Amino acid sequence: MSRKRYVARGVPGGYRIWNTKARRWWGELYELCPDDLLDELNGAADPEKITALLKKYRALKR
Repeated sequence: MSRKRYVARGVPGGYRIWNTKARRWWGELYELCPDDLLDELNGAADPEKITALLKKYRALKR
C-alpha cells in the first residue's frame, strides 16, 4: 500500500492538511477533521467535489 499524499495534522486550534510530496501545508485551518476532503484529495480528486467540500468546511468555521 502506498503512502497517502495528503494527511490531516493536528495543530493548535484545529487541523491542517499536510502535502507529503511537496512538504508544505495545503488549504487553511479547519476546526473539524476534514476526513471526506482528505478521501477525495487522495482518491479521485474531482475538482468540483473538492470545491464543494471546501465550501462546506469554510461554512462550518463561521
